[in-house]
Amino acid sequence: MNAGAFSFLIARCVARMTFVVAAATMAGFASAQAWEPTKPVEFVVPAGTGGGADQMARLIQGIIVKHKLMNQSMVVVNKSGGAGAEGFLDIKGAKGDPHKIIITLSNLFTTPMATGVPFNWKDMTPVSMMALDQFVLWVNAQSPYKTAGEYIAAAKAAGPSKLKMGGTGSKQEDQIITVGLEKATGTKFIYVPFKGGGEVAVQLVGNHINSTVNNPIEAVAQWRAGSLRPLCVFDHERMPYKTKVTDTQSWADIPTCKESGVPTDYVMLRGIFMAPGVTPAQQAYYVELMKKVRETPDWKEYMEKGAFNTTAMSGAEFQKWLTTTEAAHATLMTEAGFMAAK
Repeated sequence: MNAGAFSFLIARCVARMTFVVAAATMAGFASAQAWEPTKPVEFVVPAGTGGGADQMARLIQGIIVKHKLMNQSMVVVNKSGGAGAEGFLDIKGAKGDPHKIIITLSNLFTTPMATGVPFNWKDMTPVSMMALDQFVLWVNAQSPYKTAGEYIAAAKAAGPSKLKMGGTGSKQEDQIITVGLEKATGTKFIYVPFKGGGEVAVQLVGNHINSTVNNPIEAVAQWRAGSLRPLCVFDHERMPYKTKVTDTQSWADIPTCKESGVPTDYVMLRGIFMAPGVTPAQQAYYVELMKKVRETPDWKEYMEKGAFNTTAMSGAEFQKWLTTTEAAHATLMTEAGFMAAK
């Protein structure tokens, strides 16, 4: 065989080997990307039934079924013990299990800080921020207060610990907002904890408390019925929803607390996480699944109904947000004296 023929033969062999290796690599890549659940997925809610997290989890489950977004079934399981610690520790302990996901709220940060339970958001695998939940300062519609400024002025005039602020749980979001409101305005409320936002709204309707910082979806029925009045939203900008909720007002008509002379804001995470130790392909599957959920008309309708902040993110952007928000909560919890003793 002459040198030219030999070189040609070698070139053909190298080309064939390159093709085989490339094909194998692409096949492996495709296989990794094509991962999907092989059995029912457990969707953990670290809160009780009927609350905002439970409602959102069951909506997501329903959307997935309705639009056939997943071949396997999804089962919602409430694990609310220890202010959500039960659910978080369950996911933490399920290392490498891609058939468990959890919906989170800001108790992702507050529960370990307030209780000392051995858990941190880094013990799970972040998937997606689905939305941010708003908080609104509410009063009874029969009260004389038409603006947040008027209500805060009344609280100051009444003196420390004279007016009652109702909220869900202790050392959690509602009480953190109340402390932030007090620090920003020089007021002092009696904070009265209840089991859930629905009960909080009922107590305000009955005039057993003077105000609340309920999420929009927790008090919208009473607002529509003319029993409650929203004074301001704890966000840096107004809610964008302009469809009338009452005969005269939409969510967009509610001013921000800062606009009303009450310089404080707070929004709550609604996010999805997985167990630690899952593969990138398994994580990518749920990132894509949740993206498909957010693209449905059902989800968009729910976002407007609950007046959510529709910010969504995943990947490095979500990781950065979690790190920053954890630090902010540590400051708030420390200032409020809510941190567990070490």
